[in-house]
Amino acid sequence: MTKIEHIETTIVDIPTIRGHVLSMTTMLVQSIVLVRVRFSDGSEGLGEGTSIGGMSYGAESPESIKLAIDTYIAPTLEGMSGDDVNAATNLMQKVVRGNPIAHCAVETALWDGLGRRLGVSVSQLFGGKVRSSMPVAWTLASGNSDQDIAEAQEMLAQRRHNIFKLKIGKRTVQEDIAHVAAIKSALGDDASIRVDVNQAWTISQARWGLSGLQEIGVDLVEQPIGSRHLKALKHLTDAYEIAVMADEALQGPDDALLVAADRAADVFAVKIAQSGGLKRASEVIAIAQAAGIGLYAGTMLEAGVGTAAAVQLFSTIEALDWGTELFGPLLLKDEILATPIAYSDFSLKVPEGPGIAVDLDPGKVAHYKRDRSDSQHRVAAIT
Repeated sequence: MTKIEHIETTIVDIPTIRGHVLSMTTMLVQSIVLVRVRFSDGSEGLGEGTSIGGMSYGAESPESIKLAIDTYIAPTLEGMSGDDVNAATNLMQKVVRGNPIAHCAVETALWDGLGRRLGVSVSQLFGGKVRSSMPVAWTLASGNSDQDIAEAQEMLAQRRHNIFKLKIGKRTVQEDIAHVAAIKSALGDDASIRVDVNQAWTISQARWGLSGLQEIGVDLVEQPIGSRHLKALKHLTDAYEIAVMADEALQGPDDALLVAADRAADVFAVKIAQSGGLKRASEVIAIAQAAGIGLYAGTMLEAGVGTAAAVQLFSTIEALDWGTELFGPLLLKDEILATPIAYSDFSLKVPEGPGIAVDLDPGKVAHYKRDRSDSQHRVAAIT
């Protein structure tokens, strides 16, 4: 039996290519928890746990992810079979409540290790891929209309992205709609425009917002109100033609069932980290499929390891009507993979190989690895 021998975590801090403006914070650095699981037969598996904007977005931070793994998950799993991923996943949920990102990071490494030992991709472990590429959106989040338009036009010219999601909610509803309208007018029919409010609006603001966004031709609005306000989210879904997408409301299959049962959203943004891992994300996907709800592969702005893991799962899904936003590595100033994920022709290509089919660049990981001397600087860089 191949046993889990050691679970190791490392935080790396990588600058972003520009300020990434969200309704609750502006990100200048992305902090990533890398997980390496070593097995008794000498094989290894990689995982990643990534949150957005420190703790302003959700309950987990890079520091808490690392602590949960080092202090609670690793001692529990070490010595277990490395081939029984479901058993390890179930045990993790018993010994550590919540903490879905920490669960996902470790579970990803277990799937990766199993795939590498068997010589098959993680997509094969989930039934096999049905696509070798998938459409990928780019998030325009500088907060400046002219800069966002120039950025989008450059992406279109490079044939890298023709789906754009705008982060709004930090300004007034009227200012946000004017900002989105300027970009929609400049890009015309060459691109799909969506917006993400990150729960920033009240229900009253959302009524005005969805009406205005629908009028200017926006295709979709993501999580316009608080994640727990499902009745209000259903009201917005029923009242407007513009598609409404649930994101923060989906913290795994239990939440997905609640949203689907009341048809409170038109689309699910499925994130492997937010769902608690690949297994639970596949269950969220199954619930959406059974309810006739559209699917969108979301991101926690993961770097290459987490993105590759999500790509493996979503390559097994035939109907990805709303595409993906698995662009996380492109937001970072530097690449920590030995071979980057390929983006071209408005799509990302599914990496080929065993496991999640990517490997780290040890030199880059060492360069960005956090130590005490730069940790204070990192915290100051997230405003």
